[in-house]
Amino acid sequence: IWGSHICRVRGLSSSSSPRVCIVGGGPAGFYTAQQLLKNAAVDIYERLPVPFGLVRFGVAPDHPEVKNVINTFTQTAQHERCSFHGNVNVGKDVTIDELRQAYHAVVLSYGAEGNRSMGIPGEDLPGVFSAKDFVGWYNGLPSNKELHPDLSFETAVILGQGNVALDVARILLAPVEMLKETDITQNALEALAGSKVRRVLIVGRRGPLQIACTIKELREMVNLPNTRADMLPADFEGIAEALKDLPRPRKRLTELMMKAVKEGGDDKAEKCCGFRFFRSPVEVLAGADGKRATGIRLALNKLEGSGESARAEVTGQLEDVDCGLIISSIGYKSIPIDPAVPFDPRRAIVPNEMGRVQDTAGLYCSGWVKRGPTGVIATTMNDSFDTAHVLIQDMEAGKLDLSVNKPGAQAITALLQTRGVRTVLFSQWEKINAEEEKRGKSQGKAREKLLDVDEMLKIAWS
Repeated sequence: IWGSHICRVRGLSSSSSPRVCIVGGGPAGFYTAQQLLKNAAVDIYERLPVPFGLVRFGVAPDHPEVKNVINTFTQTAQHERCSFHGNVNVGKDVTIDELRQAYHAVVLSYGAEGNRSMGIPGEDLPGVFSAKDFVGWYNGLPSNKELHPDLSFETAVILGQGNVALDVARILLAPVEMLKETDITQNALEALAGSKVRRVLIVGRRGPLQIACTIKELREMVNLPNTRADMLPADFEGIAEALKDLPRPRKRLTELMMKAVKEGGDDKAEKCCGFRFFRSPVEVLAGADGKRATGIRLALNKLEGSGESARAEVTGQLEDVDCGLIISSIGYKSIPIDPAVPFDPRRAIVPNEMGRVQDTAGLYCSGWVKRGPTGVIATTMNDSFDTAHVLIQDMEAGKLDLSVNKPGAQAITALLQTRGVRTVLFSQWEKINAEEEKRGKSQGKAREKLLDVDEMLKIAWS
């Protein structure tokens, strides 16, 4: 029996090999699939008609090299034992229990589509956006196409100092010429061409030694054309002495900031960008009519402790900053997908042990829903490979019952059909892709993304 079990796991025909379903067609889903295909037939379900998740909708338009992983994901999708099913909203169109009945194992890789709230008065005023939505707007996420941010104010404040915050600052200040050949959406490009934003402040509650961005993003910000660094020398007191004890990446990052403080940049530059450290938002301030945000009140902090574990403590001092655009970049957040799946609301993840979902045999997770919304694409790659390896170990150790033949996509597609849901296969996504590239070419850019789901479906099914 054991011998035939191993043959079945290793066998290459998809009718007899184990069937695994992956929920979410972003990096976590594709990297998990890539590893599983050696041992199983894999079906990927994605809510949108288009694949690739945050590689398509999160990575900045001026970072095309980061999007090259799409080539790897495309190879995975075209593997003979992999199939992609877009336009399927798992949890709504089909339940997790229904998927578990049709597959030997189910992997949740649906990422983090919620926003962490600042929890301060005024954060719902017009003029305040989450970075996730703002990024979605310029990257063509269908649900953010109606965002229409008002860019008629001189100062923008971004709360949070990670790479997403720096991406947003760069897009707000970059010359339009730098963006017009990228895959940024045409409506965002037009809005940015008319933007009056000249000054962007990137606010963090702790100090320069705790900043969360990486050196590549910082260097791009420091080197922006026609933009000078706007830093407060007081924020860097005592930093020079601490340099020698820092790990090398942190040291290089800090040295680059200190160089920017010292040089101050070109006085002729029309725009400026800088960090404000030791500050936490306490209230978004409305104009006299109470209708929209015109400023933000910040609490001044001091640090307790040092290094990565330093904590920000309020001093009781406040500072008001006038600004007409506020973007909160304090993190994405996973949300529960289905009542049948355990969820830890405090940590906003699916509770798991090395990717095995707590108390639920045959259910696994990878990516942000497994570990929280941190790290770069490579972090998600390693994390997804880990989950895939654990799942394969469980197959080989007999923890999953592979003696039963499971129907997989055949059963699920039929079920979806009875509910009026039609899927988009990878070959149909390729029609959308071709149309986007065609529209982009006529404007001298890589692609012009379709923003309307109905239009995507029309092209996919034509």
